[in-house]
Order: sequence, then C-alpha cells, then structure tokens
Amino acid sequence: MTVTDTIAAISTPRGKGGIAVIRVSGADVTDILRKIFIPVGKSPAERPRYATLGRICRGDGEVLDEGLVTFFAAPRSFTGEDVAEIACHGGLLLTETVLAAVLAAGARPAEAGEFTARAMMNGKMDLAGAEALGALLEADTAGRLALARGGMEGRLSEATRRCYQKLSALLADAYAKIDFPDEDLNTMSREALTAALVACAGEVRALADTWQSGRAVAEGIETVICGPVNAGKSTLYNALVGREAAIVTDIAGTTRDVLTETVALGRLTLRLSDTAGLRNATDAVEQIGISRAEAALGSAELIFAVLDGSRAPDADTNALLARLLPMEKRVIVVLNKQDAAAVFSPETLAGFSHVVRLSATRGEIAPLVAETEGMFLTEGLDLRYDAVVANARQYAALDRAAEALHLAVEALRMDIPLDAACIEVELAMSALGEVDGRAVGEDIVADIFSHFCVGK
Repeated sequence: MTVTDTIAAISTPRGKGGIAVIRVSGADVTDILRKIFIPVGKSPAERPRYATLGRICRGDGEVLDEGLVTFFAAPRSFTGEDVAEIACHGGLLLTETVLAAVLAAGARPAEAGEFTARAMMNGKMDLAGAEALGALLEADTAGRLALARGGMEGRLSEATRRCYQKLSALLADAYAKIDFPDEDLNTMSREALTAALVACAGEVRALADTWQSGRAVAEGIETVICGPVNAGKSTLYNALVGREAAIVTDIAGTTRDVLTETVALGRLTLRLSDTAGLRNATDAVEQIGISRAEAALGSAELIFAVLDGSRAPDADTNALLARLLPMEKRVIVVLNKQDAAAVFSPETLAGFSHVVRLSATRGEIAPLVAETEGMFLTEGLDLRYDAVVANARQYAALDRAAEALHLAVEALRMDIPLDAACIEVELAMSALGEVDGRAVGEDIVADIFSHFCVGK
C-alpha cells in the first residue's frame, strides 16, 4: 500500500438506507472537497469535527445530492491523516455516483482494510488493536463483542508491552555484565536474574493461557449433542438455538441427519450439532444418520450427552456411557426431562464429573450454561477488562515467548554462559513484539487486513 495518495471508499453497508457514508483519507482531502462540495457557510476544513451542510456535486458543477461533510484534521483522525466523511442519502446508485465524483476529483479506491492499515502505520493503533477492530465488526454474540471491546482498549497490548519492557531492562543489565566484566557495575547476580526471568515467564505463560477462554469465545467450541432416541436431544438443540430448528416428535429416530448452528451459550460460542439417536437401527436412512452422528462425536471438543432422566437406563444408554467414559473429550451429561418424575439412578453416572439436570422443554438451560462456562472460562477472568488472547496468531507468539524464557532460565540454572541465555531472551522479546506488530512480517500484516471490508 502507498501512503502518499488519497483513498476513498463507501464505509456503510451496500444497499438502500437512510444515509450512506463515503470516507476519504489523505493529503488531498481538502482539495477534493473544494471540487465536489459547496458548503452552506464555512468550509468543512474551517470547522473541523463539525458536520457541515452543503451540496455534493460532480467536478463540472452538477448537483448530485444535499448532504453533510465532517472534516477531521491530521493527526486527530482515525487514520492520522486528513479525513472527510461525506454523508449522503443512501440510494444504491446515488452512493456509487458520489463515490465516483470523489474518485474523479483525485482519490483512488481504497484497498481492503486500508484505512485501518494507515491508522496502524501512523501510530493510531497497534496490530492487536486492529485485529480487535476487525473482530468488533464481525461480533455476533455478547461474548465476542466483550472480547473485541477489551482488545480495542489495548488490554493485551499493554500487558505484552509491560513484559517486553521488563525483559529489555533485564537484558540491558545482563549485557552490561558481559561487556564490562571487570567494571564494578551494580548489575544483578545470576540468581537474581534467574528469579526475574522466572517471574516474567510466568506472566507470559499466564497471558498465553487465556487463549483457552479467548478461543472458546472467538472461534467457538465444536460441540455435539448425542444420546439415545427420545432423550430430548432436539428439544435441547432448539432451546440452545432459540428457535424450532429441529423437528421434535415422540417418534423414535426423527432426527436423521446432523444439524449444525453457531450459537451463544452465556459468554461462550458453540458450533453446535444435533445428531441422530444412537441405537441399533434397521432403517437404512437412520443408519446413515447414526454413522454421521458417530463421525461428529469423533471430531467434537465438547459433548452434551443427553439422557432421559425420567426413565431407567436401558441398553442403549449404558452402551453410550461406556463409550464416552474413556474418551479424552470434555463431556457434560445432561439429565433431561426433570419436569417429570426422576427415576434415573445416579450410580450409573459414576466416573462423570460434569452432570447437569434440566428440562429442555421448559427452556431451563441455566445449569448447562454455568457448567460449560466453568469448563472453558478461566475463573475470575473478565473479557471486558482483562488481557485476553483473541486469536491463534497472538497465542502462537506468546507461546514461543514463554518457551524461549523457559530455555533462558534453564541455561542460567545449568551455568551455561550468560550470553546464551541472553539470546533466548532476545527471541522472547521478538515473539512478544509480534503480538502488537512491532516485530511482525509484512505478509502477516497484509493477510490480516485483507479480511477487512474495503471501507474499513
């Protein structure tokens, strides 16, 4: 991307609307406005940060619309450059015509995410903040919104920066000892340096470990509802989805295929699948559904094993529990139909540490929400105010940093020369720098911004 030219794009969603906004950023903004905007009174550049009413025109003077222009002077703007936001009426053709007038006046079409990229290059935000902004625009659950908002506030960047600065000071101290061994410098002992690096490694590892919670919110948990026929699996699925997405009848084997939805469960996101009842079926179509259910179980990270709490366990129930018990997956046993008389023997569930009782028919999913959040969210972690890793790129960088610090500590404890430990500390600092973009390749930055919309 070049940063000397002026860019423009429609920043509101395409389609009919009350208004549309065309964003323009770059050194030629004021010149472009003189060509295409006739203000009522003072020009927008004379009244920065105030909306100015006027007529939007082509370069030849033909009036296209009446609208508002808000001018933001550099560096007090989103991109750090001169920025104008042109608000016109939101007709499809009209919006495109206004954009064409702006381009004809000297701007070029913005690339995907280029406004945000310029904001990062001009120091208005770092890479983690830019990623959080992208997540904010895509947020479709309250948890994802809270996670993105925390990233926009710079929680993770601030925490990472603190670790980076501590390591920088420790490294400077260590290199002073290496470069001037005969000088009487007030440097740290090897033991003190080791202890300080252990503390830093613990902070970095704790940050990296928040990815379990961040991933459960941002990416979602691959979750499968399974169980015997007529246990209420589809009823629970509908309660979690919030609508009648699956057919519910008293006929055994109603569900024949895997139904999948992305849903919010409390603060978590589930990639939820409802599956056919597991039993020995003779119907060919039902057998296909059961095979697909078993395949879904194999790829699941979390399993809701739904059992009918109003019936004594039968052979199908016992077979399912015996299959789930040794699996290295997170399993929550859901004793459903608690609105009826409970006759299910608790002894049958020996070995399962996560059991909830509810009535899916009544929509009583609160126990399941609490149990699932307890499995995936770190206790005491607040997505709005705490530093939380929000994507795999950030986690990988922090994980490498923690591993490098671990190797540095081991080198010091094994009396390996100090400069070898310093190399590992440098690698840790480089990895930390990748989180906020101080030390990240251009190809990674380009890939991140390629997923933004053009107007952002």
